[in-house]
Amino acid sequence: MADKKIMLACAAGMSTSLLVTKMKEAAKAGGKDYEIFAKSTADIDNELSSSEKPDVLLLGPQVSFMKKEVKAKTDAAGIPMDVINMMDYGMMKGDKVLATAEALL
Repeated sequence: MADKKIMLACAAGMSTSLLVTKMKEAAKAGGKDYEIFAKSTADIDNELSSSEKPDVLLLGPQVSFMKKEVKAKTDAAGIPMDVINMMDYGMMKGDKVLATAEALL
């Protein structure tokens, strides 16, 4: 069982899959046991209501317009969330995005 569960959400859950790989590499290099995964924004409600909900949720910059709506849901679930920095996302800087997630934890 992973120490922390980090969820990334984007339009379809597809574009963040490479970033998830980069984040997993950064976590492994740092000796951290994290479960990092990407889902569609349509799956946010299901994930937040599951018994094994994420410890932190990061929104892809392309869905940043949903921040207020998603923040209301994550606040209600007691889960920190933020939008991934557009430059870090575009450059696929897994280490930087992982640091963002850890800062929220």
